[in-house]
Parts: sequence; structure tokens; C-alpha cells
Amino acid sequence: MSSNLPKGTLIPIGGNEDKGIESHERYTLEFIEEGILYHVMQAAGGKDAKVVIIPTASSIPVEVGENYITAFSTLGCEHIDILDIRSRKDTERESSIELVKNANCIMFSGGDQTKITKHIGGSTIHQIMMERYQNEPGFVIAGTSAGAMAMADEMIAGGSPKEGFIKGAVIMRKGLGLLPDVIIDTHFIQRGRFGRTSEAVAKFPNLLGIGLAEDTGIIIKNGNDCTVIGSGMVILFDGSTLTHNNEKILEPGTPMTMTNLTVHVLSNGDQYNIKDRKVSVLPIEAPFI
Repeated sequence: MSSNLPKGTLIPIGGNEDKGIESHERYTLEFIEEGILYHVMQAAGGKDAKVVIIPTASSIPVEVGENYITAFSTLGCEHIDILDIRSRKDTERESSIELVKNANCIMFSGGDQTKITKHIGGSTIHQIMMERYQNEPGFVIAGTSAGAMAMADEMIAGGSPKEGFIKGAVIMRKGLGLLPDVIIDTHFIQRGRFGRTSEAVAKFPNLLGIGLAEDTGIIIKNGNDCTVIGSGMVILFDGSTLTHNNEKILEPGTPMTMTNLTVHVLSNGDQYNIKDRKVSVLPIEAPFI
């Protein structure tokens, strides 16, 4: 592989990940040994990892931060800090910069992804994150829901799934640029976002569309090698095989057409190579990871 590939690890999550306090039947994995946040902690170095939670996207950042402190503490992690950034000024504080410099893992919460790009995009801490992700093998950036969507360069900023596959149903903005080759959508199954993600791929057919179900994520190494974790499914939209795509010529509000869009449905343990667009699925009898 090329030496300029990032050495760090990204873990986008589809939202509503198990935090060790859930009773819903959707959460079918053992939280301590198989849950998503366990994988996040292990990727960052285990129980001694320094985890920094950034709840910027949330409308209730204090409560969200406390939930993550409880979850990571349950896993045995003792070094957890909350970086409560609510303005551009907060990003440039020396204390904020030091936390990002020393963290093994940065974890972005859910909420409104445009708050992340507004307050953090282009800041000193954004630059530090990018440099550390590029150069440090043990450095992890995780994000759930809005925090996952903001990882992309072309970021889904909004749009109603009720309108289906209609031109103009998706709103795109620039994200943090950690994943330049993909577009990420979250709560994918629960909120019926097939049409929204499809339109995003129609706009940028060279990019891979990733739809993450809740309590489901992907561990991405080298900006390329993906492994699915969690209890749900990941839907991949590969527009490189399109033979018809009328997005550019349609008026807003018009139903769209795409033909020969390649779609993969993956689950826990399955792997995907972003550059080569290749799937590697686990044998039927393989256990959860």
C-alpha cells in the first residue's frame, strides 16, 4: 500500500450504539466483549486509553457526555474527558488543544453534524486530528450518527427521506475530510434513508455510499480496509458501475433514475476494501466479533 495512506483508525457508527444500559431486543451482542464501544476502546489501546468525548453536535451535550463516561467506565476505561465545544472560541483554548494532542481516541457524539463542521472544521484541533490520524497507528477517531457523517469530505447535512429518490431531497455540505472516498448516512434502516443516500451517490458517483444501521459501525484502517462491527447491517452503494444516471439534467423535485447501481448488504465481521470495491464475507458459521 502507498505510504501516504493514513495510519490511524476511523470508526463511524450508525447511532444508538449499546452503552451497557440497554434492554431493547435490538442489542443482541454482549456489551463488554462484543459491543461497539468495546471495539472503540480496544482499537485505542484498551482500558488505559485516553478517550476524549466531543458532544458538540448534541443539543444536550452535558447529558450525552455523562452517558459516555458511564459507558466507557463500565468497560473499565479510567481516562475519559469531555471536550464541550459550543463555539469557535472553545476550539482554540489551550486546554482543548492539549486534550486532542494527548488523546488516544476522539469520540464525536450524535446530533447535528453541521455544528461539528461549523465549530471545529478548519480549527487548530481539526488540524491536529488530521495530522495524528495521518501519522499515528494507535490514534482512533470514532463518531456516532452526526459524528460519523461529519467524517466524510462530502457530508450529508440533511434532507427528508419521506420524499424518496427525488432530486433535491438531500442537502450536501463539506465535512471534516477524514474520509474523502465515501459518503456516510446513519440510522439508515430505522429512518428509511435509502433514497437520500442514493441521491448523494448520484451526485458523486465516484464516491462510495455507506448506510449504517443503528448499533452498527465500521472499523476503517488505512482509510481503506473496513470491518463491520455491531448488531445491525451496513448497506454499501457503489456507483462506479452505473450505466444511467440522470441527476445532472433533472429539475429539483423530479423523480430520479439510476441503473446498475451495485448494492451490498454486510453484517458483523464482513470486510470491504474501499479502493478496490471488493467484499469479503465471513463464512455462515463464523462467530460475532
